Amino acid sequence: MAGHFQLIQIDLAPPLRLPKPQWLRAKAPLGDNFHDLKKLARGLGLHTVCESAQCPNIGECWNHKTATFMLLGEVCTRRCGFCAVPKGRPQPIDWDEPRRVAQAVATLGLKHAVVTSVNRDDHNIGGARIFAETIREIRELSPGCRVEVLIPDFQGGEEPLQIVLDARPDVLNHNTETVPRLYRAVRSGARYQRTLSLLAKAKQLSPGMVTKSGVMVGLGESTEELLEVFHDLGERGVDILTVGQYLRPSRDHLPVARFYTPDEFRELRVQALRFGFRHVESGPLVRSSYHAHEQAESTKN
Repeated sequence: MAGHFQLIQIDLAPPLRLPKPQWLRAKAPLGDNFHDLKKLARGLGLHTVCESAQCPNIGECWNHKTATFMLLGEVCTRRCGFCAVPKGRPQPIDWDEPRRVAQAVATLGLKHAVVTSVNRDDHNIGGARIFAETIREIRELSPGCRVEVLIPDFQGGEEPLQIVLDARPDVLNHNTETVPRLYRAVRSGARYQRTLSLLAKAKQLSPGMVTKSGVMVGLGESTEELLEVFHDLGERGVDILTVGQYLRPSRDHLPVARFYTPDEFRELRVQALRFGFRHVESGPLVRSSYHAHEQAESTKN
């Protein structure tokens, strides 16, 4: 009985808090572009994932005239263990949102706009239509701006994916996030095979489409598991891969199992390139939109 009690105590002990290494300290956001975008987003009632997800690269990206807008509100219908975006019952779809995003992109003179969204499992077709309309509105007001979409899995539906692809984004991104073994804890409501199927289906439905996916490390995965994911993504013809360190948004989120070193990220990039990606971005502070403008440039035909 004593042994059983001891095991329970070990199981419930809070995880050790790992000190954040020096290489994970991003510069504080500064510059006119940063302040202009923040002010404009507020004025137009828009959400940026840069802020909602507490991204460490917010200053650098915004000063490169790249920003990530989050469609469909800021309340997600899923409860993923890694994500800082609020969870709960979302507001009704705002059909005027695409126009306002396009207005912000034009006013700021953005060269590369990334458009993502919360999961709206309550309205997959409506969510897809908002993505498509946003792409069209941006193109109309800012013909020279590249548009990248970071889409949810639409619960595996082909019709919503087709709606987005018909609007011809420059890059279609859907993040894998982690290895299959950790999906239940990390990506609540998602399925690894569903993610692979979406990325493969995007190439089948739109053969010239540049596809992209991202993985976080430091959640307890092994190198072998990561390489298996790289292999699976490479087999589906994914063009761009991003690999970054998971950072815990709060004590309510999954703990960091370990911090990878910059050398380990460099090695992961070398390994990943063996699987046929056209561009691999791998580093401690890499997020799916980090250096997105350079990635898109490098995959032009």
